[in-house]
Amino acid sequence: ALGRLHYYLLEDAGFEVMLVNARHVKNLPGRKSDVADATWLAQLGAHGLVRGSFVPPEPIRQLRDLTRARTAITRERGREIQRLEKLLEDASIKLSSVASDITGVSGRAMLEAMIAGQDDPAALADLAKRRLRSKIPALTEALTGRFTEHHGFLARVHLDLIDRHTRAIEDITARIEVVIEPFQGFRDLIATIPGIGTLVADVVVAETGADMTRFATAGHLASWAGTTPGHNESAGRVKSTKTRPGNPYLQGALGAAAMACAQNPGTYLGARYRRISSRRGPMKANVAIQHTMLIAIWHMGRYGTLYEDPGADFFTRLHPERAKNRALHQLEAMGYQVTLDRTG
Repeated sequence: ALGRLHYYLLEDAGFEVMLVNARHVKNLPGRKSDVADATWLAQLGAHGLVRGSFVPPEPIRQLRDLTRARTAITRERGREIQRLEKLLEDASIKLSSVASDITGVSGRAMLEAMIAGQDDPAALADLAKRRLRSKIPALTEALTGRFTEHHGFLARVHLDLIDRHTRAIEDITARIEVVIEPFQGFRDLIATIPGIGTLVADVVVAETGADMTRFATAGHLASWAGTTPGHNESAGRVKSTKTRPGNPYLQGALGAAAMACAQNPGTYLGARYRRISSRRGPMKANVAIQHTMLIAIWHMGRYGTLYEDPGADFFTRLHPERAKNRALHQLEAMGYQVTLDRTG
């Protein structure tokens, strides 16, 4: 925090301040003092041997504070819901086994009724709305337990905290809409990429600064974000390709977007995810999709180009012979004898 204060004061005074990664400017051992550090940094700077870290301007820093606060509060809200679910489990109430969201309209109505003293499982299940009404028999069984006044008191505490977090998230989101206005065009542009919704786009704007000129190439952006395979080679032997630490907020948002793509079979990103996942596993496939998204984001931000989805059949069109052989092998493995006859 003290380092930030000095940075902001010097910035306000009109100085061009350079923030440097400490790992990049290490001195020899045994020379650790403030004066020696300052002298060493001055010498490196005079010879152009230091590389400044990315520090966004003030409007982006404000947006970062907001998006990171929203992320933290959203996670805390999720933890509070987990605590509520654990409390219900203690009371032998298995509501989460039937209702996917215990704090939704139906789940909330049942919880409020239990807190008010209703202990008839059938009456509680009858509070279900819409599609959940088809599960009333299962709900009746799930709501049969030992929910006491003690459980009701703690459930009230958890629900109040969840409501407080929800209001805070709504307030922060409203503020983000105001602060992000100068970068609205960039946000709308990258939101056209499959998997990237408004919330993810907000994080991308806040973490990258919406200025792709700060990154020399798309590869630089992907490397800075920590989605590029590592390069650790000695004597011609590759020791590790593990990705280096990157921006955790950007990785978290893009990771969620990549998972959304994995569930969408009709896009290029979805097809690429399934293709890599089948060979390398879902974790590496997720990172690969994040990398692909960042490459697209850089080009869209740098040149203002629109996103054009190559289509889910891109790899089939790219390697038709491979697709044909794969289909043949699958049919032969099932015991079929296949004869091909080209049409047209």
